Amino acid sequence: MRKVFPDARTALDGLLFDGMTVMSGGFGLCGIPENLIGALRDSGVKGLTVISNNAGVDDFGLGLLLQTRQIRKMISSYVGENKEFERQYLAGELELEFNPQGTLAERIRAGGAGIPAFFTATGVGTLVAEGKEVRRFGERDYVMETGLVADLSIVKAWKADERGNLVFRKTARNFNPMMATAGKVTVVEVEEIVPTGSLDPDAIHTPGVYVDRIIQCSFEKRIEQRTVRQKETV
Repeated sequence: MRKVFPDARTALDGLLFDGMTVMSGGFGLCGIPENLIGALRDSGVKGLTVISNNAGVDDFGLGLLLQTRQIRKMISSYVGENKEFERQYLAGELELEFNPQGTLAERIRAGGAGIPAFFTATGVGTLVAEGKEVRRFGERDYVMETGLVADLSIVKAWKADERGNLVFRKTARNFNPMMATAGKVTVVEVEEIVPTGSLDPDAIHTPGVYVDRIIQCSFEKRIEQRTVRQKETV
């Protein structure tokens, strides 16, 4: 099965439909699949439910899909850097399912592992638990959270071989590996594709069995908030 595609548009060909659920990897603007997000925008697909740690910024990342009003609902843990997100949500134009960050990560991991639900103490007694089953184990209450699975996962990795085995770097390893396992179809953009057998098996973070399509891209790698120290004077 050929997994390597020439560009983001062809890698998404035949996979998109209105109302679909998309998982989008990354942490802040680090490790986001920026080329695949751009291809989603250009496709015009709409009514999306997007599962992502964050919603990008106003003019980059998932913020591009908010600008074009292609996202109907976000399932996220942090959305504080996007003014358009705030505007749409407060105006009732965008649905939001808020999750504690660890809970979101575990929901995605559970979905990829075939676990339909689990119990966690996080969120008990708060708005997070409203409408959910709460059960007592030992001396504590726990709220039931469901696993998450997407029609499509878009992921950014550092390297891949031609079979789709993936290696991630540093912060980009946060949500990307678990999302790669939780998509019915997983498309990955990477900085480098190497021949099969070139990667050390012990260094592979995500096995190629989870990956359906790969593209090699260049990246802008924008910094979300640049903070610098004032130069010290002697």
